[in-house]
Amino acid sequence: MMPVTSNNTNREASNPPFCFSNNISLITNDPVASIYFPSVFCVLGLTSNLIAFVVLIKAFRRTHSRSRSSFLLFLCGLVVTDFMGLLVTGVIVISTRIIDIGWQGLDPHCHLCNFMGMSMVFYGLCPLLLGATMAVERFIGITRPFTRSTNKSNSRVYTTVASVWMTAGVIGLLPFIGLGRYHLQTPGSWCFLNISSEPLDMAFCLVFSLVGLTCLAVSFILNTVSVVTLLRVCCGQNSHQRRRDNEIEMMVQLILIMVIASICWYPLLVFIAQTVLSSSKPVIRSLLLFIRLVTWNQIMDPWVYILFRRAVLKRVYPRLDWSRGSFASIYSSVGTSMRRLTRSSVELSGRLSGQGSPKQEDEVLSMRRFSPPPS
Repeated sequence: MMPVTSNNTNREASNPPFCFSNNISLITNDPVASIYFPSVFCVLGLTSNLIAFVVLIKAFRRTHSRSRSSFLLFLCGLVVTDFMGLLVTGVIVISTRIIDIGWQGLDPHCHLCNFMGMSMVFYGLCPLLLGATMAVERFIGITRPFTRSTNKSNSRVYTTVASVWMTAGVIGLLPFIGLGRYHLQTPGSWCFLNISSEPLDMAFCLVFSLVGLTCLAVSFILNTVSVVTLLRVCCGQNSHQRRRDNEIEMMVQLILIMVIASICWYPLLVFIAQTVLSSSKPVIRSLLLFIRLVTWNQIMDPWVYILFRRAVLKRVYPRLDWSRGSFASIYSSVGTSMRRLTRSSVELSGRLSGQGSPKQEDEVLSMRRFSPPPS
C-alpha cells in the first residue's frame, strides 16, 4: 500500500488542483495586500449595515405609503445582501491570513476556494441587479402610477428580490457546469474568477462584466427619466394636488446609490473585460485596488439610507421649506419674477418703439398673466 500512496502524493504534487494552477505570488510586501484593509473594511461595513437595517425597520413600521414601503423593502434586501457579503468574504479572507499554513494546505481540494469565488460573484452582482430593479420599480411608480397600484406591492417585492438572488446565484454557479473557473488570487487569501483569455474563462468573465455594466446603464437611463418626470410633475400647475415628498426622498437615495455603485464598480468591470479581450495578463496591483474600491460600495450604501432622510435633512437644513406646497411655492415665486420681468420688457419695448399704446400693453400683460405654466 505504501507505493500507491507515494505515487498518488507525487501525482498531486506535480498536478495541483485547478484553483492553484495560475501560479500566483502568495507573499507580497505591497501595502495594498495588507490584512488591515479587509479587517477595517469588514468591521466598518458590518457596523454600517447593521445601523442602516435598524433605521429601515423603524421607517418601515412608521410608513403608510405603499410605494415607500415597497422601496424600503428593496433597501432592506440590499442591506441584508451587503451585510452577508461582507460577513462571508471577510471571515474567509481574515481567517486564511491569520492561519499561516497556506490556502493549499487548508483547502487541498478547492472546495473553500470555489465557495468563496461563487460568493464574490453572487454578492457582487446582487447589489447591481437590485439597483437596476429599484430603478425599474421607481420608473414604473412615477411614470405609470395607476398600473403599479393594482399590484400587491409587498408580495411582489419579496418575489422580485428572491428572483434577483436566484439570478445572481445561477451566474455564480456557471463554473460548476464548465463555464469558467475560480482561482486563488494574490496574495493567496481570496478566490475570484480566472481572468484569462482562454475561451471558457473569457466567456465567464464577459458574462460577469457585461451583466454588471448593463445594470449600471439601465439604472442610469431609468433614473434620469424618472428624475425628469418627477421634476415636471412637481413643478407643474397641478403640483399641489399630490404630496411628492416621499417620491423626492426615494429618488435622491436611489440616485446616490447609483452614483456610488457606478464609481465603485465601473473600474473593475471595465478592467476585467479589457484584460480578457486584449489577451493580456491582469495587473495584480490594479486588480487589488479595484477590489478594494468595490468593497467601498457595501460600506457607503448604508449611509445613504442613514443620512439622506427627511428627518435628518430637516435638522441639517431647518430653514428649508419641507411642507406640502414647497415646490408649488418655488414655482409661484419663479412665476412672479418672470411676470415682473415680462412687464418691464414690454414697457421698455413700448418706450423704445413709440408704437405700443397702454391698452395694447395691458392686453399683452393679461395674456402673459393668465397663460398656463409649462408642464
